[in-house]
Amino acid sequence: MSNISPTASKEKKENVPVSRDSVDERVDSASIASSDQKRYASTSASHRKLERFHVNLIAIGGTVGTALFINMGTGLTSGGPASLLIAYLWWTSVICAIAECQLELVTFWPTDIGFARNAGRYVDEALGFATGWNFYLYQQALTIFEVTAFGLVLGFWQETLKVNAAVFITIVIVLYTALNIWTARGFANAEFCLAMGKVLLIIGLLLYTFIAMLGGNPGKDRFGFRYWNNPGAFTSPYPEHARSTGIFEGWFACVVNASFTVAGPDYLTIVAGEARNPRKVMPKAFKATIYRLVVFFIGSALAIGILVPYNDPNLLGAQASDAPGGAKSPYVISMQRLAIPVLPSIVNALILTSVFSAGNAFLFCSSRTLAQMGRDGQAPKLFSKRNRNGVPFIAVGIVLTLCLVAYCQVSSSASIVITYLTGLVGSAQLVGWIVMSGTWIRWNAGLKAQGISRDTLPARSRFQPFAAWYAFISAIVVTFFQGYNVFLKNHWDTPTFIFAYFAPVMFIVLFCAWKIIKKTRWEHAATMDVTSYVNDPEFTEYVNYDELEHRGKFGTALNKTLKAVF
Repeated sequence: MSNISPTASKEKKENVPVSRDSVDERVDSASIASSDQKRYASTSASHRKLERFHVNLIAIGGTVGTALFINMGTGLTSGGPASLLIAYLWWTSVICAIAECQLELVTFWPTDIGFARNAGRYVDEALGFATGWNFYLYQQALTIFEVTAFGLVLGFWQETLKVNAAVFITIVIVLYTALNIWTARGFANAEFCLAMGKVLLIIGLLLYTFIAMLGGNPGKDRFGFRYWNNPGAFTSPYPEHARSTGIFEGWFACVVNASFTVAGPDYLTIVAGEARNPRKVMPKAFKATIYRLVVFFIGSALAIGILVPYNDPNLLGAQASDAPGGAKSPYVISMQRLAIPVLPSIVNALILTSVFSAGNAFLFCSSRTLAQMGRDGQAPKLFSKRNRNGVPFIAVGIVLTLCLVAYCQVSSSASIVITYLTGLVGSAQLVGWIVMSGTWIRWNAGLKAQGISRDTLPARSRFQPFAAWYAFISAIVVTFFQGYNVFLKNHWDTPTFIFAYFAPVMFIVLFCAWKIIKKTRWEHAATMDVTSYVNDPEFTEYVNYDELEHRGKFGTALNKTLKAVF
């Protein structure tokens, strides 16, 4: 049992090209598996359409969303610039620890919706069921939200308010359909371009911050870290509380803000199921996560604390009135404070592409989750059907159909349905972090119990097992205390309480229901199956897709260039 031979990288198997015939002859390994192990099979190499550059840019696209440019301002007004920076430093370290867990698990078994299937395989099938549905519902709700948000961001320009919101909703749904229903490469190519726009936007905003703070603005005001001194580095959402208590409450409000903003490992885990040569590509993508998180999130937390004071009346007013699009962005507000023309509209336009990209990514993730659950018997089997390009078209159609809920935005009275929908599943991401880190802990226990050294794994993560336990405990603490403010005197708010704790309660109900109905077993370390399908040829051998797909000279040259750059 100690020799599972997933060490493709050490034995150089990944450098052996696979012939066209061998790929054409490859079938879904589930068809020849025993009934007990069938659910551990991958969906075969035929649907792996994503190149290395797709994976790297999709990772950025999934990491950077509208929250980075807009919602981070809520953290600033709640805790001040120092609390915001400290909170994002800490929570980024937690997400980096989760990425380390996923690096090993996903590279070991790069299958579809790996975090859910890993939970079912190494802990309890009921945990995998609950995790899959938790993630699907969260992604489905966010897809609907982003479809709606597209029109709201357009509202930054007054002229667009004359157009019925249904028009923008229809345009977005049609575009999503075109990009997702036929082939995964359509989605991937769109995300590649949109992610490049996000990278340019965030780098541009960080450069803008540096230049503006040193006096490169119309007023020649060299303000530096002025707002850290006046009005100050810390504030509290409850000024009536003692200063020390208030500072802690402000910091924790920033932590909650960060917990919903910082992401990354979950999207990489999803695309691993459709990535080509995953044993070669995924370790590099996960290892680059820390650099993205530091630059994008910590850099942004520092930047907006420099640009805008936490008590800025325009920022507070925009948040109170739920102003559209970039009107709530600290970056846009700082440009307006400095009387910089045109640039606010450019930033809002780029935020608009970020909204579209985020919704596109959420649609991809929710449809793949629904399809894999259908294949594993945790949802109707019909959802798992794929077209000849490997796209689960029925699952995509279901997600798009549910996006019609976005038309509720046309009626201002009905728009609250969307607010409740997204709020109810908001804490589902925290539940996902708990499962991802907890699954690594159980899987590692299984390796130890069965005498399998982590030195034999195709990729090794750092700081283990400390990283897993650190992430596991941190995510539990934040999940448990995220809604603490409703228990303060005179601060009870029923919707806030429901939004904070509905997802964890729903997760527990799903877990218990599946366990009772299916009588699933808790996987013990000494007997859990850690060997099936980890040596699948699609994981351990390197396939030269340039030869398999007749791209032509230009297509091949472009593909090689993109691989070299990204």
